[in-house]
Amino acid sequence: MAISLSSSSASFRRFSPSVYMRQVPASLSASPRPEVVVTREQGKNGKLISALAVHGVPCLEVPLVEHTKGPDMERLSTLLSDNLFDWVVITSPEAGSVFLEAWKAAGTPKVCLGVIGVGTASVFEKVMRSHHRSLQIAFSPSKATGKVLASELPKHENRIYTVLYPASVKASNEIEESLSVRGFEVTRLNTYSTVAVNNIELAILTQALSAPVVAVASPSAVRAWVNLVPESEKWNHSVACIGETTALAAKRLGLRNVYYPANPGLEGWVESILEALRVHEEQLKAGVC
Repeated sequence: MAISLSSSSASFRRFSPSVYMRQVPASLSASPRPEVVVTREQGKNGKLISALAVHGVPCLEVPLVEHTKGPDMERLSTLLSDNLFDWVVITSPEAGSVFLEAWKAAGTPKVCLGVIGVGTASVFEKVMRSHHRSLQIAFSPSKATGKVLASELPKHENRIYTVLYPASVKASNEIEESLSVRGFEVTRLNTYSTVAVNNIELAILTQALSAPVVAVASPSAVRAWVNLVPESEKWNHSVACIGETTALAAKRLGLRNVYYPANPGLEGWVESILEALRVHEEQLKAGVC
């Protein structure tokens, strides 16, 4: 079931057209008019595009963010080599990919994982088939959020449990603070960061602004989208978020018509997008937009 948030006002930064003027692909004009803009990092939108194609929904891929190495990246493999942690907490697919690279460099030590969400867990599927004795997903929270993971991560009361938390530079302190309150000893490493893409073609941006729905998977993507919208543009289309955290960020930034699933993940995200499209179609029929 999709959940909708609404906001009565929006504030956008000024748009600088020169940033986006690059040569436009000849295939762009031949493509069907997109109904949904998918915004994950280049190469990571395939599953969502395929899932929406089943419903006949054409998409426009406009990556809004890209990942860069974090300041603690080099320390991760060393910590894995020299220490045995009770838990390694992984909260996103990118955190999982970065962790696996360091884990292999450390010699594939035995690790017990706590992960958030099906998408994050899927990062480890192939590796676990060949390293099932040294790498296992031992816990996933009842709801795919950092808050719930921190409240449910298993521990016994008779000793201190150690947690390694490889995270984004931009992630909040909620997880390590909540785990510390529960008595865990947490080591956080900022292993990657997320930056906005700043070379989007003007013609593609124009198409994206006309699409009824923009699909976003992180607060960073929401911020990047808000910064792209021209100040003069009265943009009031829908934003479909992968989960509640991203949806709340969208609302705080003043975006209207925000949809998100009760449980983060691809299936719920697709349902939220379809719900946003249904509402848009009803508004068109009623002459509202």
